[in-house]
Amino acid sequence: MTYHPYHILNEARDSRWLITCDHAANTVPEAVNGGDLGIAAEDMARHIAYDPGARGVTEALAELLGAPAILSNFSRLVIDPNRGEDDPTLVMKLYDGTIIPANRHVDAAEVERRLNAYHRPYHAALARLAARREDTVIVAVHSYTRQLRGRPPRPWHIGILHGHDTRLSDPLVARLRADPELCVGVNEPYGGHLEGDSIARHALGEGRHNTLIELRNDLIAMPAQQRAWAERLAPLLETALADTNL
Repeated sequence: MTYHPYHILNEARDSRWLITCDHAANTVPEAVNGGDLGIAAEDMARHIAYDPGARGVTEALAELLGAPAILSNFSRLVIDPNRGEDDPTLVMKLYDGTIIPANRHVDAAEVERRLNAYHRPYHAALARLAARREDTVIVAVHSYTRQLRGRPPRPWHIGILHGHDTRLSDPLVARLRADPELCVGVNEPYGGHLEGDSIARHALGEGRHNTLIELRNDLIAMPAQQRAWAERLAPLLETALADTNL
């Protein structure tokens, strides 16, 4: 089977929604160190390599919203598509206590090769999908680990991240917080957006409605949980967008 750095679902659907999943896969292409970064299989299954559960939520959310979706097909440890090209964490050498042997001696030429093979094709496809309509709304789906090594547990079930544009995020947060059983973070467990990341590049820089959803990965470990969260989020996104009157 020919390797491709991303997958697109439902490309023909004419919806203003576009669902993205920057960290959908823990794939290491054969062209990168023979398909092995030199870390244990248990580490490749952790959040350091991809966003566990995010792919299933993305697929279900795209189905429920009748939307196209784009999903990466390379590990964030190969090169992180949610970082700008000049970001120092673009190719990680150490992540949450794990050294990445295949990245320890990566030079500028190898970073450029990975940009051309994986990062840039993904973003070119995302840009093309986002530009199909003038009123595109981007929903980025991510997941995070409940606890980093040596750090306290994170209490949030879901976090909504935003930069300076809060038009969609604010009503979404309000509707999520109407559920007393949910612990909802705003710009938690991370703050806002990084310059050059996917939302900054394809939404904030283009004036597009957007929000970034971070789900705690132990809550979306199983397909049924992924589907349940998509079923919870889809109507909230629809009503939050209606709240904006845009």
